Formats: sequence, structure tokens, C-alpha cells
Amino acid sequence: VGNYKRTVKRIDDGHRLCNDLMNCIHERARIEKVYAQQLTEWAKRWKQLVEKGPQYGTVERAWCAFMSEAEKVSELHLEVKGSLMNEDFEKIKNWQKEAFHKQMMGGFKETKEAEDGFRKAQKPWAKKLKEVEASKKAYHAACKEEKLAVSRETNSKADPALNPEQLKKLQDKVERSKQDVLKTKEKYEKSLKELDNATPQYMENMEQVFEQCQQFEEKRLRFFREVLLEVQKHLDLSNVASYKNIYRELEQNIKTADAVEDLRWFRANQGPGMSMNWPQFEEWSADLNRTLSRREKKKASDGVTLTGINQTGDQVSQPNKHSSSLSVQSNTVQSVQSSYNPFEDEEDTGSTVSEKEDNKIKNVSSYEKNQSYPTDWSDEESNNPFSSTDANGDTNPFDEDTSPAMEVRVRALYDYEGQEQDELSFKAG
Repeated sequence: VGNYKRTVKRIDDGHRLCNDLMNCIHERARIEKVYAQQLTEWAKRWKQLVEKGPQYGTVERAWCAFMSEAEKVSELHLEVKGSLMNEDFEKIKNWQKEAFHKQMMGGFKETKEAEDGFRKAQKPWAKKLKEVEASKKAYHAACKEEKLAVSRETNSKADPALNPEQLKKLQDKVERSKQDVLKTKEKYEKSLKELDNATPQYMENMEQVFEQCQQFEEKRLRFFREVLLEVQKHLDLSNVASYKNIYRELEQNIKTADAVEDLRWFRANQGPGMSMNWPQFEEWSADLNRTLSRREKKKASDGVTLTGINQTGDQVSQPNKHSSSLSVQSNTVQSVQSSYNPFEDEEDTGSTVSEKEDNKIKNVSSYEKNQSYPTDWSDEESNNPFSSTDANGDTNPFDEDTSPAMEVRVRALYDYEGQEQDELSFKAG
């Protein structure tokens, strides 16, 4: 009696399991969304870095194909997230609402119906069982009383001090107890027989209610299986044609990378095959001389000045006045060196990482394709900061007679277009 409560509890568990399954799908959808966003951010950042970096040609396109793959896969995972929430999650939510009906007083209508059904089926049999228990208790009590009366009678026969009247009373009590045993036994057996006769009908009624609960649970189990299969289809990208095409296209883009073609392009655009600008005779200009004189009178700003421009003709033979370098005043050399290492390779700066406020990597390369390279050059040892005489300390780099200023490699912080003939044009970096 009352063991049907386990079956009734299963209905409440079914409602809770619907919530658990919805939470499970919701968390997976959130993961899919975050993954898609991270793929998009990664693709956008690295696409900019590769496009601005030194890589060129077909290998650049093959590299960028990875970012295109990430963007497409991101879209697919956003579709997965949408399917999980808009289809699977909503389907479970609607089914739960239709299958379980809440009552005003709490609990579910289905739970109450099952509880009432089991209780109604069990009530007649439980009543008979109660009668059996009562008759059994009365029979056992009569047997105990009979045994006690027989024991007293036996003891009284051995007692010579007991008068015949008392002995007669004990014998009568034994007789009555035997009759009570027979009577309670008969009643016990009768109630037990009635219980046995009612048991088949009781089992049938209980099983009928149980089968109704089984059918309700079967609907939930089949629904869960159906939903899980749909979730599996939404998560399984291996059967999505567009997913296979993404990697087929990625493979084709990588295979189209041609080293010979890239080298040919670089030769034609950046090597011996590019258009040349050979030096030509330039007439002396009075305006240029006047401009230089005016600029020499201007006050230097921030300790960094342009000291001179190489000119054609006999001006090349005057290195003290017209050196093709950026000079830094001696009192600012220490501060410049502390912020930039003149002995650092450009390749080393390519691995510099700068951080935004959100600690996300913004740039891992200092190269830019529109970066301008210095065109001035010199084979004179005086322009080489690594020359042996300077290294041995035989010459003073701050000596005006030897060099106009200590030459320190500097980096432009912004783009600048020369406004006059004697001004340099340069790009940031």
C-alpha cells in the first residue's frame, strides 16, 4: 500500500527533466555563439595583419583563405545556435507546456490524476487488508491467552493448597480461550480468503492506472529521443554540404599558392624588373638655396632636426654640411635610446605585441605594405654606426670635426608629405 508513489513521482521528475534538457541545450547554444564570435574576431584581426604585412602574392591569398574559412564556419555555428534555440529549445518548451498542466493549489494535474487513480484502485483492497490485519492480531492474542490459561491450569494441579473451586475456574478459562482461538482463527481465515478473492481485481485496477502512467512516460521518453536526434542533426556539420565546401575551397586556395609566380611578381614590382628612376642632371636653383637658408634659421623642435639633404654636383664632397642622415642633438640621445633600440632589427620589431584596454591582441606586425624604405645610401664608413673606429673609441661621435651628430636610427610616428624640395616624405613606422 502506497508504493505507487514512486510511479506518481516519475511524472514530476518528467517535468523537471524537460527543464534540465532545455538548460543543457541553452548552454550549448551559448557556447556555439561565443565560438562564432571568437572566430569572427580572430579572422578580422588576422586578415588586417596579413594584408598590411610583408607577405604578398598567391601565398598571401592562401593565408587569407584561413580567415575566410573562419568567417564561413562562424556563420554555420551561428546557424547551429539559432537551430538549437529557435527549434529544439522551443519545441521542448511547448511540449512541456502541453503535457504538464499546473494547478491553482500547486502541483500538476497529471500527478493528481495518477495519485487519485491509484488510491481509488487500492482503497477496497486496502480496507480488506486492514480487516485481515485486525483479525490476525485478534487470533494471535487468543492463542497467547490460551497458552497462558493452559499453563496456569497445569501449575494449579501440582499445587495441593489450591481448592477445587479455584481449579474449576482455571479449567473453565482454558475452555473459553480454546473457543476464542477457534473463533478468531475462523474469522482470520475468512477475511484472508476475502482478501485473496479481491486481489485479482485489485491488481487489474492498479495495473490499469499504472499503464496510463506508463503511456504518459512513454510519450516523454519518445519525445526526448526525437528531440535529441534533431539536436544531433543540428550539431553534426559533417553532413552539411556547405561545411564540406568550405574546406574543399580552402584546400584549393592553398594549392593555388605558387612560389614561382610570387617570385616573378616581386621581381617585376619590387626587383630588377620594376621601372627605374636613374639620376639625371639637375640645374642649380636659387629658390632651393634661399629655402635652405630660411630653414637654417628656424629653431629646432623637440631636439630632432633635419640636418641636410644630399645634392648633386660638388655638394656631395661636403659630408660635414650635407649628410644624408637624421641627426639628434647630443642632449636628447639618451632619451631616444631609452625608447628605441638602434641595434634592433626590423624583423625583431615584427614580433612586438601591443595591447588594447580589453587586453586583446591588436597587432603582431610592424610591417606595412605601403611602408617607404630609405632611398639614400652611402658607402662611407662615417655613416656606419658599427664602424671599427667608433667601436674602438678612436673617434668621438659628438666631435663636430668628425661628424655633424651621432647617427641614431629613428622611427616615424606618423605619415608626412614633404611640402618643400628640401623636406623628406615618410610613412609611419
